[in-house]
Amino acid sequence: MYISNVSIVNYKSFRNAKFSFKEGINTIIGENGSGKTNLFRAIRLLLDDNLLRMAYKLNKDDFNRHLGPWQGHWIIISIEFSDLSSEEEIQALFVHGTGDASEETLTKSTYTLLFRPKPDIRLRLSELAEGDTDGLNAILDELSIDDYETKFTGKSTVDFNDEEVYKDIVGDFENVKFRFPDDASKIGILIPHQLSILREISFTFIIALRDVVSDFHNNRTNPLLTLLKAKSEDIDEDEYANISNQVSDLNESIEQLQDVLDITDNISQTIKETVGETYSPSSLSIKSSLSDEANKLLQSLKLFIGEPGEDYEGSIHELSLGGANLIYLTLKLLEFKYQKADETFANFLLIEEPEAHIHTHIQKSLFDKLDYGDTQIIYSTHSTQISEVSNLSNINVLSKKRNFAVAYQPANGLDEPRIVKLERYLDAIRTNLLFAKGVVLVEGDAEEILIPLLIKKVLGFSLDEIGVSVINIRSTGFENIADIFHDNRIQRKCAILTDLDFSIVDTAIKEDDSKAIKKFKKKCSNSEIKGQERRDNLTAYTNGNPWIEAFYADYTFEVDFLLSNNSSEVIEIIDQVYSDPTTIKKAKKELKSKDVSISGRRILKMAKQEGKGWFAILLGKGIAYDTYVPRYILEAVSFATPKMNREIISEIFNYRIKENYKADDSLDFRAFTKQVNRYRKSEIELPELIDEFETLLLDDAALTFLKLL
Repeated sequence: MYISNVSIVNYKSFRNAKFSFKEGINTIIGENGSGKTNLFRAIRLLLDDNLLRMAYKLNKDDFNRHLGPWQGHWIIISIEFSDLSSEEEIQALFVHGTGDASEETLTKSTYTLLFRPKPDIRLRLSELAEGDTDGLNAILDELSIDDYETKFTGKSTVDFNDEEVYKDIVGDFENVKFRFPDDASKIGILIPHQLSILREISFTFIIALRDVVSDFHNNRTNPLLTLLKAKSEDIDEDEYANISNQVSDLNESIEQLQDVLDITDNISQTIKETVGETYSPSSLSIKSSLSDEANKLLQSLKLFIGEPGEDYEGSIHELSLGGANLIYLTLKLLEFKYQKADETFANFLLIEEPEAHIHTHIQKSLFDKLDYGDTQIIYSTHSTQISEVSNLSNINVLSKKRNFAVAYQPANGLDEPRIVKLERYLDAIRTNLLFAKGVVLVEGDAEEILIPLLIKKVLGFSLDEIGVSVINIRSTGFENIADIFHDNRIQRKCAILTDLDFSIVDTAIKEDDSKAIKKFKKKCSNSEIKGQERRDNLTAYTNGNPWIEAFYADYTFEVDFLLSNNSSEVIEIIDQVYSDPTTIKKAKKELKSKDVSISGRRILKMAKQEGKGWFAILLGKGIAYDTYVPRYILEAVSFATPKMNREIISEIFNYRIKENYKADDSLDFRAFTKQVNRYRKSEIELPELIDEFETLLLDDAALTFLKLL
């Protein structure tokens, strides 16, 4: 039995989210604040009997902020179990508790938490006339959290993530239509909490590894004490009797030490001297409190560890952070193994962000081996090393929106061959695209090296700051990666950058052409044909998918960069490519030519001689604020970039002001700076600000990008 789906409606960061899980190991990835901890909390509310009873009494802060006023709305958390055992005990449990008795042998079941207004409130809402908005507001305005109840149901048959289902079972607030009493065939049968299922499963939650040293000092959270307590119950009484007798003898020996007896007498005598015989204690003694009870004695044990390659054994607080975290995680996993050793119908292990302070190699090897066979493991992570060893079909990606988060399944709807291809290329570098807010796919080293640098130097911000990743797919087909960006999978923008390979020369063969020229023209013609085929294929591939768009260099990256008025940047590195003065002089002249057959051929020769990657590194040294970014690159970055807020756009203008003023201090930006501040405060709009900027700098390198926003 395993958790196949978790539906969450209106709880904390989730307005309406559905998570899909598989048997074995599952991964939750997402940026900070996207809701990974909230997901685990939701699951624990249903399955973790270690939570305090008060945890099930939710409060107004548990409602998703996207709702606005929370009054009247429900919080719904529903877990679907799949692959139920055919054993009589488990079938009986779910038929009476959470399953659908109409099936001869249950294979799926649901277990749901509802946090909703109490029956009297729901009755009053149902009695409102349809469209009675004033009456509705009157009831909602007086509602407090004390008017809410927590209920658990089984056998629900509806999709709680369906907006129409929510209106049906909770109410249509817009049209004022509410149902009462409940339709049990939809929301499920009310069942007592905790359901007996919790006694039949093994469930362990390992909290994020943030300050494990303090956890070891806390008797309630120390995992070693938990293990020792569990084992103390299994100790044979006859076997322990000898130890107990030794402890009793040791206590007596300590108490009979002469120094201890002297102090006892001195305390007694001093009291008598102070208050007299009448008010002095009738007796007084100093006793050793070393417990002879097995559970208390074992809890006095401490763990000592030696760091790898060292002979010294120290206590937990002497370990490195990574070492302490690894020991803590190991003890919690052992605790889970002990629980799992009892016969249970299912085993669940939740691990929150385990990678803190743990070396990347340990992260990969630890979670590559973390497989208990009959246990479903769900862990959240920021680590690309951990996500690298995760199966794509077992990953849920959390994406943070304004006031809520959504969950994506990157393999949803893909067949097995497609998934295998994707997983083959999603190594530790390419898994960045699962964490990114937007992606630019390129197929060359030059683009991978120079695009982030161009954006940083020209616009003043890094792509990392806005959550955009440039991914070099090299010889891989774009489709092998871009497949995951889709309405049914990850709803994030993916820009594809490639070349059309237009010929830089007239490809018509002439009679007087030399053999070498004919060969070159034929090569250019073939490249142009392939470029057109590439465009046709990508057009068909991206058609109808709003999340993917292709952008093209007319020629190649190097040629288009040169033709974007960047000859000076290339000329600056000529002497690092050529050493012969005559060749250098000729190359400079050719690079300045307006004829692409001359300038384009020269830059391609330079890139080929140095190797495209190394040539890009050399070229990067000359990139400056006034370098022009080819338009197709700006269009791709603009497409992949999430909507920019006024703060970021204002900073682009401020950066351009600063860099232009450093180059020419005769420029007067004082009035324009005030306009930037007005824009930041939403007093004017972007087109007006761009127009004013153009009056100062007609041909600024950042204008094209700003106009695309």
